[in-house]
Amino acid sequence: MRVRALLALAIVALSVYVAVTVPARLGLDLRGGTQIVLETRDSPTATADAKATDRTVEVLRRRIDALGVTEPVLTRSGDRRIIVELPGVQDPRAAADVLGRTAQLTFHPVLGMAQDAPPATPEQGPRPSPSPSPSGETVVADEDGTRLRLGPSSMTGADVSEAQAVIDTQNALGWYVDVEFKDKGADGWARLTGKAACSPPGDPARRVAIVLDEKVISSPQVDESIGCDTGIVGGSTRITGGFSADEARELALLINGGALPVPVETVEQRTVGPTLGAEAIRSSALAAVIGTALTGLFIIAVYRILGGLAVLALASYGVISYAALAALGATLTLPGLAGFVLAIGMAVDANVLVFERAREEYAQRGTARKSLRSALSAGFRHALSAIADSNITTLIAAVLLFLLASGPVRGFGVTLGIGVVASMVSALVVTRALADFAVARKAVRRRPLWSGIGSTGAVRARLLRRDPDLMGRRRRWLTVSAVAVLLAVSGIFVRGLDLGVEFTGGRLVEYSTSSPVDADRARDALADAGFPRAVVQTSGEGGLTVRTDRMSNDEAARIGETVSELAGGGAEKVRDELIGPSLGAELRKGALIALAVAVGAQLLYLAVRFRWQLGAAAVVAMVHDAAILVGVFAWLGKPVDGVFLAALLTVIGYSVNDSVVVFDRVRELTGATGARGKSIARLTNTALLQTVPRTLNTGMGAVFILAALAVLGGGSLTDFALALLIGIVVGTYSSMLTAAPLAVVLQEGGGRRPRSGSGRPARRPVREEEPSRA
Repeated sequence: MRVRALLALAIVALSVYVAVTVPARLGLDLRGGTQIVLETRDSPTATADAKATDRTVEVLRRRIDALGVTEPVLTRSGDRRIIVELPGVQDPRAAADVLGRTAQLTFHPVLGMAQDAPPATPEQGPRPSPSPSPSGETVVADEDGTRLRLGPSSMTGADVSEAQAVIDTQNALGWYVDVEFKDKGADGWARLTGKAACSPPGDPARRVAIVLDEKVISSPQVDESIGCDTGIVGGSTRITGGFSADEARELALLINGGALPVPVETVEQRTVGPTLGAEAIRSSALAAVIGTALTGLFIIAVYRILGGLAVLALASYGVISYAALAALGATLTLPGLAGFVLAIGMAVDANVLVFERAREEYAQRGTARKSLRSALSAGFRHALSAIADSNITTLIAAVLLFLLASGPVRGFGVTLGIGVVASMVSALVVTRALADFAVARKAVRRRPLWSGIGSTGAVRARLLRRDPDLMGRRRRWLTVSAVAVLLAVSGIFVRGLDLGVEFTGGRLVEYSTSSPVDADRARDALADAGFPRAVVQTSGEGGLTVRTDRMSNDEAARIGETVSELAGGGAEKVRDELIGPSLGAELRKGALIALAVAVGAQLLYLAVRFRWQLGAAAVVAMVHDAAILVGVFAWLGKPVDGVFLAALLTVIGYSVNDSVVVFDRVRELTGATGARGKSIARLTNTALLQTVPRTLNTGMGAVFILAALAVLGGGSLTDFALALLIGIVVGTYSSMLTAAPLAVVLQEGGGRRPRSGSGRPARRPVREEEPSRA
């Protein structure tokens, strides 16, 4: 107990220190950031049209991810321009330089030295540009200034699978870039170095030139131990060149990100203001505080002393999560913060699981054996498998989203993973230490009802009295679920999805005003003019940018008149362009692939931990919840945008968690003494009734926060909270009345009742179905 208490204290103290000393990065919606406008240029081999610019956007996105900048916004403006908005960048000029590099990596044979010019010296200025010849040869200075004749490139950066900056501590060679080739690239590297090895040592033709953007960055000589026409095998090499740590990392970043399809040029760079107003941020913060307070009061009302201690543990969860996000340099946006607050409400799940199990254990023990301490210990011990399984399934999804997706979906994976780990630490370490201390007090032992686990609770007591046969009507519940999905999905075909500007693109209009215009006033005025979803930002000095989905020229004129009135008649339009989606096709494709792989991995895990029928039922319930949520938003005409995407991913995780808790109890009852001869329907019904109090109390903990955000949050947070409210209600229903009945049907072979009896459980208290764990 002491060790656990000291560990909890150490974790909380370290988290408080990090939270206080490491400043958080705020996103574009809260603080604004740096805007870089790039323009694509034609090259000898490619034309800078809209398609080439879209491909360039995806390469830039990979580079920004490698830079460690989270929650950027990249959009195509017109056919050639790219608007890059970066939150919290310390050195915008360095970022612009990295983004502007073409990063065309090529590998060339060295044919010899160019005899027509002396070596370059520092006084002569920069090295000359490559000089092509009719035979395809080029003359370019190496890293020492010596001019070399290079043959046509044998390989490009597309043949590289991965590059990594490494420091050589053994031979004191400093920083270099370790390059791993793909299969074809490894063969090409062996051929290139094998041909060079046929030249005698010291001959320039024994060298291989590695060129980045027409500049030789390394031209090593093939070692004498390499045989002619054999080459360097193994599929890897080093790029050396006296790099500093930053230069090596930047080179690896550029190689991994890939070459730009067409060159880009930085047109302008400026500071932009936040996309959300100060009033919206204040109201959202107030909603978060009220919702969190209501959740805390609810937990205290239900679980009394242990509930109060759980609230303290949840506060520690918030500190631990925030410290982890700050330490990793994550960028906090308003939906991210709302999701973070929601995670506090959902983190109560592990505590509720333990407390409800402790209530069962306490109620099962005879009068002489009743002990709060032993019941609490048994509650933690028996709830561990459910907590572990539900969190591991979520953690699998978080890791795969981080590894396979990009952009905001990858950022969601980071936040989700941190939340899962912090939730388990707060419940299994912090709550355990506080609860053990509380139930050991004499005053609490004498008054077990004060503890919160000395009674079964109102919901459980009512279920014990009524003993409903939910699984006896499993076909009815599945029919209801199927009809609900059909009705919801029909909204997609009847009303269509109102995709936000992140998915469809839109129109960007920029104004230069004679006097500064307050962004909050502009948002209110445009909302009154019929543009409630317009994104308004200050831009540079005296600039105002309005971004919205596609609009007619008449609508653009109304926006211009509104801005002109706010500026006292002194507003001039300086830019009016169509913009592409910030969540482009490649990002959406990557997100869908990552989500599909994550679902498959969860199904595999659940099949191993339970049975494949239970895993399949959990996945079907998850699809059920997602389909209903999307369909309801279609019927309501609500926007499906980046904020909705975050809500949808959260609902998917919530749905799986609920189903796993029910199936964990099914597994336990199936292996219990006395389970033989009982039908799977009967066991599932018992498991469902025993977990209903946990399901309802966890859902209520999140509902208080979401209701406050929906009523007081305003703007996009209202839709975010609404989506999650729908998801939690539907997820609670599906875990009990979709996943469980479907699992029974799958295990019984299409719904046929086994010979062992009907699905009706015996008319006796539910707690008797579970063996005593004394």
